[in-house]
Amino acid sequence: MFHTTRSAAIAACALLLMSACTTKGADSSANHTAAPTGLATASGGVVKLKDGAKVKLALVPGGAHPYFQPWKPAGEQAKTELGLGGFTFNETGEWDQGKQNAALESLAAQGYNAFGIFGVSPTDINTTFADLRGKGFAVGSLASCPAGDVNEADFCLSTDTEQAAYKAAKAAIEAMGGKGALVHLTGNNVDSNTQRRIAGVKKAIDETGGAVTLTQTVTDIDSDLQTATKAVTDLLTTHGKGIQGIVSTAYNPAVAAAGAVKSTGLPIKVVAIDDDAKILAGIKDGSVAATVTQNPGGQASVGSWVLALLASGQCQMKERGVVIDSGSFVVTKANVDSYDKERVAKSDEVKQQFATQLLTCA
Repeated sequence: MFHTTRSAAIAACALLLMSACTTKGADSSANHTAAPTGLATASGGVVKLKDGAKVKLALVPGGAHPYFQPWKPAGEQAKTELGLGGFTFNETGEWDQGKQNAALESLAAQGYNAFGIFGVSPTDINTTFADLRGKGFAVGSLASCPAGDVNEADFCLSTDTEQAAYKAAKAAIEAMGGKGALVHLTGNNVDSNTQRRIAGVKKAIDETGGAVTLTQTVTDIDSDLQTATKAVTDLLTTHGKGIQGIVSTAYNPAVAAAGAVKSTGLPIKVVAIDDDAKILAGIKDGSVAATVTQNPGGQASVGSWVLALLASGQCQMKERGVVIDSGSFVVTKANVDSYDKERVAKSDEVKQQFATQLLTCA
């Protein structure tokens, strides 16, 4: 989802154009729930790792971001439950593909042989994946997939960003009473996942037959909260009284919109993304209509399990490069205290999918 150039690397940080995030101060336990690493198959059997000691697992996001914080406890849990020979969580890439590549090379030199990676550059990450696989390592693309139709990793486990945006827009339209003017706030315009999110929102609006109109799509405002806040403030100043709904498919604009609409008292329905503590609080007090959460803990948990099976030599992918949706979940006041159960259930479902359809194991 990103670029090797510095500007695109920063755009990558807006990343959660495609992958979205939890927040820095998010204290909800749901943000850190990791699905269990054991796998019950559809037939009731269990795929168990036979020799975890030979596997050293590295989970490597493109850089520091709150979205990835659940990866660390999920990896630590996998190390304990699967008896892995080692685990590390490395976020030193600083949203620069060259620096991430250097970090990966260093980890490989230290004996790590299973890599779950969120690539900085969606157009260049396949080169990195192919290089690692060529050295005999297991590689999973987590929380994002390479741009285009080719994935050189063993698999990609990520949010279906178009579907998540569609769900968010549908929730906003429902909150608006099925009619009115809607604004879409999102991330870096050149990112392929932003374009998928735009398509998902458009699909939901088109289904209203003209009852809902898109006032504006505001892109390139997810680099930081200050940028997002200014953009939302300008939007409300100019169009606030004519807007019935705001849907945000990027993290910082979601937080900014929730705060700005609440402080102004405008009767705008806000639908956000991810489960920042402020967003969840807004759902509970009614200032935020809904949010669409993703499954970072499940991505790391399921991804770690699959990578360990591949790196140990116990299993192989039937089809290399397959893309699997890790799930997205609409959260409203009705399920704000229980939605994490849906994420755990989805993670278990994805594990069964790997066990019964995607893996061949000795």
